[in-house]
Amino acid sequence: MTFVRLLPVIFSFLLLGAHILRAGEPVLAAAWTVLLLLLAVRRWWVPPVIQALLAVAVIEWLRTLYLLVSMRLAFDMPWGRLVVILGAVAAFTALSALVFRLRALRRRYESRG
Repeated sequence: MTFVRLLPVIFSFLLLGAHILRAGEPVLAAAWTVLLLLLAVRRWWVPPVIQALLAVAVIEWLRTLYLLVSMRLAFDMPWGRLVVILGAVAAFTALSALVFRLRALRRRYESRG
């Protein structure tokens, strides 16, 4: 059941990994995927680290959104659908950090001293 609760986080990391891979950075994409292994570590510091990484991912999605909209505006191309899609991806990534507020996950990542 823990896996199901962590699915938004897993999906967010994999989606960003695919985005980075498409940008031609296979090592960085692999690093984002490997960082998912942190979810298996049952320590108090894992949720804040994962949440910080998700914040970095949101910044990357917003940066990408800005760059692509700027490019489309420069070429007088439609950009509305792009904003909706990438805005939704950024919002989903940001909201996926909230899974660590679930009681079951809070208990999972308590300090095991």
